[in-house]
Amino acid sequence: MPLTSRSPSFITRASRFTRILAPAVLTLALASCDSTSADRPEPSAPQARELVDLRSRILTYTADFAPDGDYTPPGADEREQLADGVGALLDGDAAEAERRLSPLGLSVTRLTDTDSGRRYDEIAATEPDGDAAHWGRLYLNVDSALRWNVQVPHPVSDRDTEELGVRLLEDTPSGSLVLAGAHRRAGRSGTADVAHREDSAFHTVVEELQKRGVPGLQLHGFSRTRERPYEAIVSGGAAGSAPGEATALADRLESDGLRVCRGWSARCPLEGTANVQGRTAERRHALFLHVELAADARGDGPDADDTADALADTLATWDRE
Repeated sequence: MPLTSRSPSFITRASRFTRILAPAVLTLALASCDSTSADRPEPSAPQARELVDLRSRILTYTADFAPDGDYTPPGADEREQLADGVGALLDGDAAEAERRLSPLGLSVTRLTDTDSGRRYDEIAATEPDGDAAHWGRLYLNVDSALRWNVQVPHPVSDRDTEELGVRLLEDTPSGSLVLAGAHRRAGRSGTADVAHREDSAFHTVVEELQKRGVPGLQLHGFSRTRERPYEAIVSGGAAGSAPGEATALADRLESDGLRVCRGWSARCPLEGTANVQGRTAERRHALFLHVELAADARGDGPDADDTADALADTLATWDRE
């Protein structure tokens, strides 16, 4: 069931390189719930509130990610409690979310972005150096219905995917951003590679969205080689086929002059068949797109702008459904 709220205001994009000091946080921005649902509590807002530059807050957080950084995944009990807290906030009960999340070292704050005036609810680590500070962030818009989520499992490691994720969140109504909290090589034995591990906060949050039927678009980056002469690789992840949105996205990218490999009709590298979020999406019959982008399609320049516009059109399609 979609979440409802008032229409969003028009947004202008802030400088993508602005940096201001902000604590490391696990952030959740959330749309209001349908107050007419008999089985749900009346929507409630977090008590704590802050006025922030949203883009700077996110990019300051990811700027410190490094391969030798700290990372300890949450235990099974912590993941269960996190799922309960995120689920409560998704269902509009901020007080219950705070009760569930507080023992994990997390708190809930309502943010207002100084650039757009758009509001977000935030689940933040109370200690910037604690384990929870490395679990990641999720942003959901308060001022529009929740219709989609963009997932960034390898920020900094897949360079500029975090900036592209923020750009899509800011420029497209009705959505959310799930952001990993560490470099993919942080911690030990690949524990921070959240695209391939189910024992992460990132996966836990994505599953809560999938349970509610929210479509997901996951962003990755790759280096072009002779074996990978593409600007984009689009697939349905673990699914052997892809929804119509995938075909429309590939068509749009190709019409802008980008070379695209389509995972459902060709043998492509990096199709994401081992991606665990894609596997759970397939089991739950939730829409999932896995998109790999070359450097010139996710940084600055005309190819990156064309890619961002094409991805935004995909999200807008989900918004209309």
